[in-house]
Amino acid sequence: MNRFTLTFTASSQHIDVMGHVNNAVWLQWMEALAGAHWEAVAPPDHQARYAWLVTRHEIDYRGNIREGESVTGETFIPEGPNGARFDRRVDFRNDAGKVIVSARTTWAMIDIASGRLMRVPPEVAAPFVGGEVGPA
Repeated sequence: MNRFTLTFTASSQHIDVMGHVNNAVWLQWMEALAGAHWEAVAPPDHQARYAWLVTRHEIDYRGNIREGESVTGETFIPEGPNGARFDRRVDFRNDAGKVIVSARTTWAMIDIASGRLMRVPPEVAAPFVGGEVGPA
């Protein structure tokens, strides 16, 4: 299973009235993490032909961070696609290694030329079942 990680640091624009990262920011970080995973793993011809849309987010909040604190986001695809869709797991760990936000998100593949949903071809899914990957 191909796991991908990135670190995110909370800055002042990420903070809500409660003094911690706003829920909408966690969503933005999930999408940034998924996009970076796609760009790091998918070959350029796949990136030119296909795009992804979110169809569902299911998020569990178990903690939070404040301005200046960081989390490590980790994502992976636990099982192969189902037609045009696949599920992605996302976990954010604080400096102590505790998962403070976790999510299961569902993504659908779009053929960029037609703008239509399409089944995920095996060759597109295959690179996401390999080893560990991180940012270059």
